[in-house]
Amino acid sequence: MGCGMGKSRPLQEKCDRAIRAALLIQRWYRQYVARLEIRRRCTWNIFQSIEYAGEQDQIKLYNFFGFLMDHFTPASSERNLISHIFRENEICHETEWEKYFCYKGVEVPDSYNGPHLTFPMSFCGVSKLMEAFRHKQQLHARYVLQILGETWRLLRNLPNINHISVCHTKEITICGDLHGQLEDLLLIFYKNGLPSSEKPYIFNGDFVDRGKNSLEILLILFGFLLVYPNDVHLNRGNHEDHIVNLRYGFTKEVLGKYRFHGKKILKLLQKIFSWLPLAAVIDHKVLVVHGGISNSTNLHIVSRIDRHKYVSVLRPPKMTHQRNSGNGDIDGPMEGRRRVRSLTNHSSAPAHRNNFHRRSLHNLSVGNYLSCSVEDELKKRRRLAGFDQSYGEMKTSDSDSDPEFRERTEIYGREWKQIVDLLWSDPMPQKGCVPNEVRGGGCYWGPDVTEEVLGRHSLQLLIRSHECKQDGYEFCHNRKVLTIFSASNYYEVGSNRGAYIRMGPDLVPRCIQYQASRTSRELTLRQSVGRTERSALQALKEQLFVHKSDLIRAFQEFDPDNMGLISLRHWATATDSVLKLGLPWRVLRPQLVSRTHYGMVNYLQWIKELSITEPKLEVSDTSILETMYKNHSNLETIFRIIDTDHSGLISFEEFHQTWKLLSSHLKMEISDKAITDLAQSMDFNKDGSIDINEFMEAFRLVDLSSHT
Repeated sequence: MGCGMGKSRPLQEKCDRAIRAALLIQRWYRQYVARLEIRRRCTWNIFQSIEYAGEQDQIKLYNFFGFLMDHFTPASSERNLISHIFRENEICHETEWEKYFCYKGVEVPDSYNGPHLTFPMSFCGVSKLMEAFRHKQQLHARYVLQILGETWRLLRNLPNINHISVCHTKEITICGDLHGQLEDLLLIFYKNGLPSSEKPYIFNGDFVDRGKNSLEILLILFGFLLVYPNDVHLNRGNHEDHIVNLRYGFTKEVLGKYRFHGKKILKLLQKIFSWLPLAAVIDHKVLVVHGGISNSTNLHIVSRIDRHKYVSVLRPPKMTHQRNSGNGDIDGPMEGRRRVRSLTNHSSAPAHRNNFHRRSLHNLSVGNYLSCSVEDELKKRRRLAGFDQSYGEMKTSDSDSDPEFRERTEIYGREWKQIVDLLWSDPMPQKGCVPNEVRGGGCYWGPDVTEEVLGRHSLQLLIRSHECKQDGYEFCHNRKVLTIFSASNYYEVGSNRGAYIRMGPDLVPRCIQYQASRTSRELTLRQSVGRTERSALQALKEQLFVHKSDLIRAFQEFDPDNMGLISLRHWATATDSVLKLGLPWRVLRPQLVSRTHYGMVNYLQWIKELSITEPKLEVSDTSILETMYKNHSNLETIFRIIDTDHSGLISFEEFHQTWKLLSSHLKMEISDKAITDLAQSMDFNKDGSIDINEFMEAFRLVDLSSHT
């Protein structure tokens, strides 16, 4: 027995050592995973902050255009440049739209080798369409116009809120944002099955923008909608908006694929987007909407809205005094154009708008008008319109005393706010409802608002999209709000999974995840995080580089002795004050600041080490280049607006007006000589016009570190 005891002690010690080793390995692994998770979250914050800052810029720019439309005279050149994007209903009667959708004059040549479709649309036709798109074939414009026309006629008969019933024999599938990523849609169909009467689907908005195949996704979804109108449901998203499309790629995509019919296709899609339903309710218990809700959301009001009036949700529809001109057209002077200060939810009260009498400014001499800058002109218009020097502030108008006008504006305000909140809002963990200043539109709503709105409408769950989630889905608000996002690899390959929901008659959501890219599926967790992190840091370095002058000025405030050194704390504070991205700069500092001197940052050397440069162009004012980089997307948006014939070319005069509009929007001065120098340097073939695509490509920032 004693001998046995002696043998057991070494064995026990060996077991103890093994357990301690296992615990150490486990602790190390947990720390390793925790560090990776911190890196992943920081990376996520970078991508999301830059994305939302872009959305906010787009809304600010559009509000500025709205101000010009409201308070410049129709004869002014600035107003004329942008007026066409506000003509939301060029053809007023639905019978006229029937003619506009006409495809019969478009011939299909014998050389066309893509799919030939027959109408009414059949399952076989949609299958051929998907197969063609899978092999990078393009559908002929005649068939595109036919699909769009049939879709428009169907959508006009649908309610604002689709009420859907899930029977005991089938499940319904709910998909989130696709953003032009055809590979994700095809993978969903492969894993889950094609839409049919036995497999209904809800697609929850944001079909377009950012990805390369937005139009293909629309045509496939419209095709299935035509074949199964009772089993395929499409909700409108905030990107189903032609003003948003100008910035995020869909406009450029359509014009690139359909050179001769692209303009018409875009115009028809504006109309179709305005007819997309706003929400769906499953078995009277589950609300499906793209963005979310607010403390004033009322589904009874939503169900009665004339949704097609809201061609762009960024701006309420015009109120006009209509009269018949005798030829069937509607025209007449405006009683008042409703102007938007922001898309945010400033209070739970109905939105009020002020009405301004339009004042004729034709008594200004032409010579005087042409000689003044856009900013000078803006100041005059602001004063005459009852504004102060900031175009975001308004003074009270006498017309507010008109009870009838006030009542109508309140009704329109409530309607518009309902739609904005449904398409633009995001949930937050805190209680309450506050303006969504991060995106610039909608609101942030808390769990108490979820409880109140769901309870008031006898609902038990809210399913929404609108936000990219790393796992493709996320529950919040005591699992009463579920976000679903179906575009995998959204920011970068490996950045996130996509997901969709299956829901049976028990109304319990089951989330299925996937990743469309084979490359991302083969990466380890460390490789995936590292790859995404490098991409995010590069995007952030570009943001830092284009703001270098502002950063240097901010750093110098903490460097009164002009030593060129500041503390890491001051570096983080100054960087945050300039970029306003709300990022954890101290956590990101090791990835952004490689060298310090006794805890101090040589900020001039640090900016050089960002390893980013720009093309060398001979211009007299180098500050215009930095303005170009900082406002790259705003410039491209203005260019696309001014290029009314969608030729991809703008004249020197239009180029000049573009910069004047931008400088007025930014409230800064850019000299005429600097603009002229830049235009001449970009006119490579010296034909007096500038290619938009070449211009924007010429100003892409270059990452020197990737070439070393």
